[in-house]
Amino acid sequence: MLHSRKLQYIDEIARCGSIRKAASRLNVASSAVNRQIIALEEEIGAPLFERLPRGLRLTAAGELYIEHIREVLKDYQRLESRIRGLRMPQAGRVSMVTTVGLAAGPLSDIVARFVMGNPRIRVQLRSDGPATTLHPVLTGEVDLGLGFNLPATPGIRTLGSFSIPLGLVAAANHPLARRGVVNLADAAGEPLVLAQPGTSLRNAINLALSPLAMAVEPLVETNSMEMMKKLVRAGVGLTFMNPLDVLEDCRRGDLVFLPIADDHVRDQPLKLFARSRAPLDAATSLFVEYLLTEFAALVGELRALGWMREEPPAPALA
Repeated sequence: MLHSRKLQYIDEIARCGSIRKAASRLNVASSAVNRQIIALEEEIGAPLFERLPRGLRLTAAGELYIEHIREVLKDYQRLESRIRGLRMPQAGRVSMVTTVGLAAGPLSDIVARFVMGNPRIRVQLRSDGPATTLHPVLTGEVDLGLGFNLPATPGIRTLGSFSIPLGLVAAANHPLARRGVVNLADAAGEPLVLAQPGTSLRNAINLALSPLAMAVEPLVETNSMEMMKKLVRAGVGLTFMNPLDVLEDCRRGDLVFLPIADDHVRDQPLKLFARSRAPLDAATSLFVEYLLTEFAALVGELRALGWMREEPPAPALA
């Protein structure tokens, strides 16, 4: 590819924030990388990076340039994928970013089944905090994103969405576990293990708990979904999660998911999304179709278990 090395150098520096680190990852000399950047900055007549005491940061011109570079690199990857597809059908690569909870929950099984059925497609999956899930898709670092409660964002298109309820999660031997449905007041006086402030899940929990007269002070706050579930299983307290996070635990009988009856508690929108201007190649399109089918089946299972909110009846025609 024309100028491919120079583009890769700039992309890697932007990711690492350091010429030394980028050179190490690219297995080239730092001086060679530095010369390429200086030459390019002289060519375009503007600095791409701001030199800081502890690294490099993209300038405004650099932000525009890196967006263009990543589009070029993505286009070339798609071209390579299509050429490989001529020799080897269904070959390709899919990259996606999601939340820690989804990566640790049903997504691992879905990806496992997909790659077993499509062994020539490589899947790169990373889990970021919810605040950063949009950014890698917008910048072209990954093809797809999957997350909860995402705001409408220019440059992002929704490929599929599902409404997932928030519920109370308890150990199987907890007294509340025998109930089919709970009110928030039932949990207000119980010890709580909650997601860390600032996370998408905690924001949904805070919104749900806001009408309660009493302040809620959790015993433990963490950004680890696995720790939350272990603490609940150990009887430390109750937590709030969506049913996808605990479906496997409930199938095993370790935890119990209890829908919340309070009318003001809203479902969490789960969205699969991509960049608006980026076409999906054959491998990514196949993965999107598979993912949406699998999540539709999961939502159907949640509905069969009685964990989904009933949709209001359609108004009668006059």
